[in-house]
Amino acid sequence: MKRKILSVDDSAIARMMIRSGVEAMGYEFLEASDGQEALVVLLKNCSKIALILLDWSMPGMNGLEFLNIIKADSRYKEVPVMVVTTETEKASIIKAIQLGVSNYLLKPFGEEELKKKITLCLAARK
Repeated sequence: MKRKILSVDDSAIARMMIRSGVEAMGYEFLEASDGQEALVVLLKNCSKIALILLDWSMPGMNGLEFLNIIKADSRYKEVPVMVVTTETEKASIIKAIQLGVSNYLLKPFGEEELKKKITLCLAARK
């Protein structure tokens, strides 16, 4: 069974860039444009998702709200999450770490940097 990586980002361009890196690594790519949509995708695929790549600033349910929900749910709390965002405010980074994110990737990023961070997140889980 091919493992899946879920990208949650309101930017279609960011999701397209992430898709390229994820598929080049041999993972199946899933996507959602906000936290609410991501919860639906997660519910349908929870046992197959290896990693969630999460944007912090999104309309509707933002990354922080989504992270709080999944970390409080026993079905999802062990799924590693990497924040992929333009958010550089120190308080937001600290909050994400306190909530248990595995890594942090600042936009804009290159495909090699994305692949390296994904590899680190998945290696830490084993």
